[in-house]
Amino acid sequence: MAMPRPTVAQFAYGSCTVVFSTLALLLLSRTSSGVGIALVVVAALALGLMVAMTMPQAKSRPAPVLRSLPQEPVRATLPSPATLSARKAVRERAVS
Repeated sequence: MAMPRPTVAQFAYGSCTVVFSTLALLLLSRTSSGVGIALVVVAALALGLMVAMTMPQAKSRPAPVLRSLPQEPVRATLPSPATLSARKAVRERAVS
């Protein structure tokens, strides 16, 4: 079973969540230690992944069903040569 690929919207929402949540957590926690910053970054990445994965997936369209039509003979109606010459004669008389 193939894993579905993330959409552009999932990338965008996940990335924005990571960036903004990292900034917000760093500003709110006022941490300056390396361990605190690492925890904030890991928490922001987890939050961004959660947001990206909980977005609804794009609905895939089902493949169109090809239905075969009943085979009927093609009936073409062609004018007979007699009617063509009669029409041409009528047009020529009307023009002159």
